[in-house]
Amino acid sequence: MYWRGHVGIALLAYAPVAGAVRVAGEPELTVLGAAVAVAFSTLPDLDHRLPVAHRGPTHTVAFAVAGGAFVALAAAVASLAGGGLALAAATPAGTALPPWTPVFAGGVAALALCSHVAGDAITPMGIRPFRPLSGWHLTLDLTPAANPSANRLFLGIGVAAIALSVGLTP
Repeated sequence: MYWRGHVGIALLAYAPVAGAVRVAGEPELTVLGAAVAVAFSTLPDLDHRLPVAHRGPTHTVAFAVAGGAFVALAAAVASLAGGGLALAAATPAGTALPPWTPVFAGGVAALALCSHVAGDAITPMGIRPFRPLSGWHLTLDLTPAANPSANRLFLGIGVAAIALSVGLTP
């Protein structure tokens, strides 16, 4: 998949979480989560600029878990250091973010990274999601990554899913 497809798949994966967070009474976190999902949806493709194989170590479940843990740790440090950075900017003045915000941000980052891996699994090239523990290769061979129609379709489905999820929750 290309960036449009990956963003759409990440939004589709995040949509049920967004609805649950809104129902829990945390609309600011709903927006923060969407931003994290979009930001991390294409991160594994940075391997194009790194001295590693494309769809190598950055396209694994281990990378997704490590990336989520890193985001959670960074958000926890930022929150301990005075609530810092964009986390505080995402809330109206006087509104405190819940104490579970770092875990939430890390979980959404891991979800977005896993959605990237899933998106590449539908292409003929496929992925090896459990490398280096296993060389198992997964491909559903549904559509080439470069198919513009498939990428636009996934983006549209993802945007529609997040809009419905947020729009249908109180």
